[in-house]
Amino acid sequence: MKIVEVNNLKFSGANGRYSLLDVLYPEKVENIPLIIFAHGFKGYKDWGHFPLIARKLAESGFAILKFNFSHNGGTLDEPVDFPDLEAFSQNNYFKEQQDLGLIIDWVFKAQKLPNANWNRNKVYLIGHSRGGSMVTLKAAHDKKVKKVVSWAAVSNLFDRLPSQEEIQKWKEKGVRYIANTRTNQQMPMRFQFVESLYKFENELNIEAACKQLTIPHLIIHGSKDEAVPLQMAHNLKKWNPQAKLKVIDGAGHTFGGKHPWVENELPKHTLELIEETIAFLKQD
Repeated sequence: MKIVEVNNLKFSGANGRYSLLDVLYPEKVENIPLIIFAHGFKGYKDWGHFPLIARKLAESGFAILKFNFSHNGGTLDEPVDFPDLEAFSQNNYFKEQQDLGLIIDWVFKAQKLPNANWNRNKVYLIGHSRGGSMVTLKAAHDKKVKKVVSWAAVSNLFDRLPSQEEIQKWKEKGVRYIANTRTNQQMPMRFQFVESLYKFENELNIEAACKQLTIPHLIIHGSKDEAVPLQMAHNLKKWNPQAKLKVIDGAGHTFGGKHPWVENELPKHTLELIEETIAFLKQD
């Protein structure tokens, strides 16, 4: 099956900041479902094995749209890694919700999705880690979304904040730095991140979103996730008993992936992740 791939299309995200997206789809396949994929914190659309995952999903009969959140730290000229730390410092959860809404609006303008003959009644969201939280929130509030899949998702955004003492220091200094050991960058997060979380507390309540979900919801988590506790997946399931929970035995937070990913094959835990996801999305 030939896969058509259109890379680095521009879209206007939160605060009018431009970012990039890719579209992949099987050529000459009619009426295909569309998957929108959201990356996580310190991530981007071309991180690690994400391009291989997207191709695998396209080969299974889906149109795939993967994108960079507008304030993830990338630029139009350098979408990989984090050349724009000022943009990164201004990111927050609410802006990522805005980005997702703008992406969904973008694809519903028929002429904007390059040549893919896709089914408007089959728009699905997938997100990894923080992206999994973002798609869960968006799916609860956007009726155009028909299924949602979260991979290693966070269940409570407030749980990701540091201690009250650290928050106070953050407020006093105005900025907090997160080490990126791979790129050797000290990545700034301005205190607006905390202020935005409290300001939009209701809109960013994942428990409430799970309880509101009326569409099929798949939760996948690794049993050895070192970044997001497995309990968070059980929380999501508790709040949405109709959801399907799959725990992949032995899998870590990235399901075996890393950046850069130089191999042609996907790791076994990622293959299991994809198999579960495809079976769920193809189920009527």
